[in-house]
Amino acid sequence: MKLINLLDFLNNTKDLYALDYADCNQGGVNLLNIIIQNEQLTQKINLGTVYVESKTLDQITIVDGLNRMLSLSLLLHAICECYKKTSSKNDSAIMTIRKKYLLDGERTKLKLPEKMQNLYNKIIFGEKLSGKEKESAMFKLLHDFWIQIKEDKLQAGNILKMLKKVFIVLIEVEGISNRELYYILNKDNRELNQLALIENYLKSINLSEDWNEIKKLYKNAPADLNMFFQDLFITKFNFDEFPSDKLYEVFVNYFETMLKYMSDKTLIEKIKKTANLYHQLININIKNKDIRQALIQIKIHKGEDTYAYILSVYEDYIDNNISEVTFLEILSTIDDYLKKRLKTPNNVTFNELITYLNAFITCK
Repeated sequence: MKLINLLDFLNNTKDLYALDYADCNQGGVNLLNIIIQNEQLTQKINLGTVYVESKTLDQITIVDGLNRMLSLSLLLHAICECYKKTSSKNDSAIMTIRKKYLLDGERTKLKLPEKMQNLYNKIIFGEKLSGKEKESAMFKLLHDFWIQIKEDKLQAGNILKMLKKVFIVLIEVEGISNRELYYILNKDNRELNQLALIENYLKSINLSEDWNEIKKLYKNAPADLNMFFQDLFITKFNFDEFPSDKLYEVFVNYFETMLKYMSDKTLIEKIKKTANLYHQLININIKNKDIRQALIQIKIHKGEDTYAYILSVYEDYIDNNISEVTFLEILSTIDDYLKKRLKTPNNVTFNELITYLNAFITCK
């Protein structure tokens, strides 16, 4: 653990890598506001702890602290843009800033996850942005820097002088999973990319190809993949309401519990099979005409909250544990419930109906 100036840290690092599952689309940190507010109050501005893992002496992975590094890079770029072509002295200073803090040869020093990297590259190298790209949190923060520098007539030299006051506590981690540490430090963030964390977990146990098959199935509607896992675990763990901000945690708990009873390959095949059934269910892509019609009615009557239960019953039907007649009766009972729910406030909760349906299946 050491206290280090933020500019010095960036200058001394050749390549700064972000984790694949890290997200920097949440607005970032307005460093300019922080240093202006603290300019007269202190000789040092502590920006908190940054966790890193060293690959080599000059290649570092940011485990936690990406938004601060990205914000610093965007502020430095904003300075360069605001003062380019204003004087030969400023142009020389801009070249120094880009070489020391922003670039590693012809590439950016900061390496982000692919989608964010494409936008970051376009910003740093001055390429034209689309309207959608200009709506991104990354560009909005950069734009805020531009406006503030120009409106307050902030001099580049003064900004860099103030940045010399900004320090971080740098902690190098080893012997612990980057993913687990990242999750522990960010688990209260409801915007955390839960699916990206699951993807990295499966990658760590050599199940990337299987995960890619599941992702491919839902490529046209990625939100449905999130919904699949939530509905899958609602029934397996008896959640009244699924804690969507803990999807990764629930997934790992389920996966590692089940590994006590079967191989990872058998388990992932089971998940792939269920993912395929859920995809059929929500898209009503089922050959059986009567089942298809019953599911259409459930969708018409806004029964999305019943899919978790229907999925478990659909699996039983596919595995020949219940008959087609029984499955259709269950779907019909659910639809009757939904129609009544739409018309009047229903005293019977769906959980109570599930108790009745489970008893009905047992009798059958």
